[in-house]
Amino acid sequence: MLIIMNREATHEQIQNVVAYIESLGLRAHEIPGESRTAIGITGNQGALPAAQFEELPGVVQAVRVTKSFKLVSRETKPEDTIVQVGDVRIGGTELTVIAGPCSVESREQIFKSAELVKRSGAQLLRGGAFKPRTSPYSFRGLGKQALDWIQSAGKEYDLPVVSEVVDIESCEMALPYVDVLQVGARNMQNFTLIEIVARSGKPILLKRGPAASLDELLNAAEYILSIGNYNVILCERGIRGFSDFSRNTLDLNIVPAVKEASHLPIIVDPSHGTGHRKMVSPLARAAVAAGADGLIVEMHPDPDHALSDGYQSLYPTQLDGMIDSLRQIAPAVGRTLNPRP
Repeated sequence: MLIIMNREATHEQIQNVVAYIESLGLRAHEIPGESRTAIGITGNQGALPAAQFEELPGVVQAVRVTKSFKLVSRETKPEDTIVQVGDVRIGGTELTVIAGPCSVESREQIFKSAELVKRSGAQLLRGGAFKPRTSPYSFRGLGKQALDWIQSAGKEYDLPVVSEVVDIESCEMALPYVDVLQVGARNMQNFTLIEIVARSGKPILLKRGPAASLDELLNAAEYILSIGNYNVILCERGIRGFSDFSRNTLDLNIVPAVKEASHLPIIVDPSHGTGHRKMVSPLARAAVAAGADGLIVEMHPDPDHALSDGYQSLYPTQLDGMIDSLRQIAPAVGRTLNPRP
C-alpha cells in the first residue's frame, strides 16, 4: 500500500504516519517526491483497509499497489530515481559511462586504466577483484590486493569505483574500498547475497540474469529497496539466446520496459552483451538511443594480453571514439555528456 501525504503535510505528521505503520508491525518507506511525500508499506500478508490510514492527519489517500515489486514500481514513485555516487548522478539527464578492465591484474595496469578512463570522459572506474568464471581454471581475481589497487587508482584520478562481490566474505572485504557494489548476472537471484549488499547502504549495481524476465529483475531489486536501500542501478548485460555470432543477445527491449514499469535508472553493458569489441560501440549508441541512463564497458590498456575478457575489451582509442560518438547522439534523446577533461 502507498500512503499519499498532503502537499502541506508537516514533518511531524509524516513521522506520525510512519510510527503508526510501524506500530502495526509493518515497515514504512518514506518516498519524497517533487511536490509531496509518499510512504510505502511492506510486510503485510494481506490487503490493508485504506480507511484506517486515510483518517490520519496529513494523509490524502491510501492506494493499493498492484505490482509484486511495490517499492520499485512507478506506481509508487512516478519521478525517476537519481542515484548519487560521489559527484556523479546516475539517472538524470547526464549520461553516465563506467569503464575499465574486466579484472584488476596489477597496480600498473589499473592505474593506467584509470588514467585512460579519466581522459576519455567516463565518470566511474570498473575492475574486478573477484571473478565468477565458467571454468575453475580461469583467472578468478586477486581479491583484497586488487581492491587496494583500484581504490588507490580511483582516488588518484578522482573516479568512483565499481566492483563485483560474489559472496558474504567478498562483500565484507570490498566495503571499505569501493563506492558501488556490483551484483553480477549469476547472482541476480542470490537473495541472501542481495540482502547483505543492501544492508551495506552503498549504491548497488544489479545486473540482469542471463534468462531473467522483467518481473524477476524488478523483484530482485525490490529485495534491496525493501531493506531500506533505495540506491539501485539496474543493468542489462545480455541474455542467453540462439545467436551463434555473439556471446549473448543484448536485449535493448528491456530499457523502455523498465522505464515504463519502474523509476530506477538502467544502464547497459554492451561488452558482455555482445562479447566482441567491434560490436560494443554500435550497441552502446543503440542503448543510448533506446533511453538507457548510461553504459558500463570493458576497456584494457592492452586487451590482447588481458587475463580475462580481452576479446570484448575496447582499446583505449576505441573508448575515446565511442564516447565522442555518444556526445553527438545524446542531445537527440534529451541527454548530455560532458566534454573530455
